[in-house]
Amino acid sequence: MVKDKNFYKTLLLIGLPVAFQSLISLSVVFLDNIMVGNIRENTKIVFAGVTQANAITTLFAFFIKGLSGGASVMISQYWGKKDLEKIKTVFSIIFSIGLSLAAVITTLIFLFPKGAMSIVTSDEMVKTAGAQYIQIVCFSYVFYILTETFVTMMRCVEIVRVSLYVSIVSFFVNLAGNYLLIFGNESLHIPAMGIKGAAIATVIARVVEFMIVMTFTFKIQKRIAIKIKDLFRYEKIMWFDYIKYGLPIMAGDTQWGFVGFFKAIIIGRLDSRMMSANGIAEVIMSLAGIFTVGLGSAACVIIGKTVGAKEYEKTRKYSNTLQILFASFGVFMCTVLFFSRTPLVSLYGIISQKDIGGFDDATINLAKTFIAIGAFTLIGTFYHATCFTGINRGSGDGKFVFKVDMICGWGVVLPLTFLSAVVFGFPLPIVFLSARIDQCFKWIIAFFRLRGDKWIRNVTR
Repeated sequence: MVKDKNFYKTLLLIGLPVAFQSLISLSVVFLDNIMVGNIRENTKIVFAGVTQANAITTLFAFFIKGLSGGASVMISQYWGKKDLEKIKTVFSIIFSIGLSLAAVITTLIFLFPKGAMSIVTSDEMVKTAGAQYIQIVCFSYVFYILTETFVTMMRCVEIVRVSLYVSIVSFFVNLAGNYLLIFGNESLHIPAMGIKGAAIATVIARVVEFMIVMTFTFKIQKRIAIKIKDLFRYEKIMWFDYIKYGLPIMAGDTQWGFVGFFKAIIIGRLDSRMMSANGIAEVIMSLAGIFTVGLGSAACVIIGKTVGAKEYEKTRKYSNTLQILFASFGVFMCTVLFFSRTPLVSLYGIISQKDIGGFDDATINLAKTFIAIGAFTLIGTFYHATCFTGINRGSGDGKFVFKVDMICGWGVVLPLTFLSAVVFGFPLPIVFLSARIDQCFKWIIAFFRLRGDKWIRNVTR
């Protein structure tokens, strides 16, 4: 174990705010689901519609995550060299790519919402409900991508608190918006908008996040002086570097988003009980695994700085300590998840009424079973996900991660999920396990990859 206090200080200063930011962001989704799950008409259909619509949003989020992740390895290593001009150039690359993509996707979904929903479900009622939601929520995409790219740049130069503050504000804005717009308020003359209200509240929260981050970036922080013109920099050689080192990471996260998207398509061909139970389980498991995001982000910066500074012996020592921390924390959090699954799932059924389409006991019990299965698979996830997104990416080993994800996703997970759900019609818990089977063995790959030196690659000029 590393004895350097600065190592642990940096891990906490970066990891905790990022983890809490992600926790709050997922709490918004959790509250969205609970509030939508308590709309007292066709609850199961409405909830399934939002869950399947969010599969499209999640695919977009994976692309943004990959776009930012590809930049983070370069920014972190240039931060180790204190080369601020190169950092600004890398940032301008992901800004231009992300903004263009968000504009195109928003336009397509707004014009063809039901067509978008047809991809992820064949149930007409679920399709109609989801189309109402996604036609509005798609306007949050542009604000989300701008916020995420700015926050990524700040995080890589060790400015992390702003993202936490933004998430706290967003949480309360979304909570208030959901309460007022989903259920209405007679004293304020606000009508109950149901599923559309949930979408509008999400868009408002994203706009507020964007405004805060822009104000902080251009008016408050002084660590990296960035101006509007810096968003439109062009340096040909840096584009080539991003394609070489960042594109594999972006492609890796994007293809994994497509794997999740196709899993949602397969699940969308099953009944609404499976869609609802899977939606509940995925959100709760994401909450349990949220600290992998913070630890991974912190590890990426820590490892990236040491590689950029060519302190390779320190890189290896840091890697070994991080792996021990990842594994230990994973066992702890998965134990907590397993024993707390009943009260967490029960939140979805407190107010929801069965006689008007609410969650029945079978759906609630199925969600509990899914979480019990997921708790065991998450032990491996904690270790390999943080190694891949933190240590491997920070050290410039993104191509290896991309290859592993490609083989596991397209060669193992999707075929098994399709066979178990569509061809053989296995019980739903088996289908759920098939969709997560790679989490049971990818940790072995991560462990052996980090035993040698092939994963250390300096990508700076």
